[in-house]
Amino acid sequence: MKTYSPKKAELQHRWHLVDAEGVALGRLASRVAQLIRGKHKPTFSPHMDGGDYVVVINAEKVRLTGKKLFQKQYFRYTGYVGHEKFTPVARMLETHPERVIEKAVYGMLPKNTLGRQVLRKKLKVYAGPEHPHQGQNPIPIEVR
Repeated sequence: MKTYSPKKAELQHRWHLVDAEGVALGRLASRVAQLIRGKHKPTFSPHMDGGDYVVVINAEKVRLTGKKLFQKQYFRYTGYVGHEKFTPVARMLETHPERVIEKAVYGMLPKNTLGRQVLRKKLKVYAGPEHPHQGQNPIPIEVR
């Protein structure tokens, strides 16, 4: 017996629509990462991009459990000594709510070229309920 490895031409990429309103951030991010990566398909192969496109709407209404809204911070480094920047998640939700979901999904993807490529290409996050991907007829997915 031989292990089946799908060819690039055989892979099908579907579109999914996820509404983030009232959904816990971690649950949403893990489900989205699974769809983007293609782990829900029987043809999953860790070295190929076999995942689906995911459109997340209502990113500003995502739910954070516990005290994360007040205690969680995002870290970035400017490159200069002592110039570490910490941004609270509450401020990030006010200014750029898309980045909260993007950072959560990025944390659940592999840290390699394929992970970055999949995140940039297949994840579309919007703060409000409108999105420009109606032509792709995305399949609504419910995350609990």
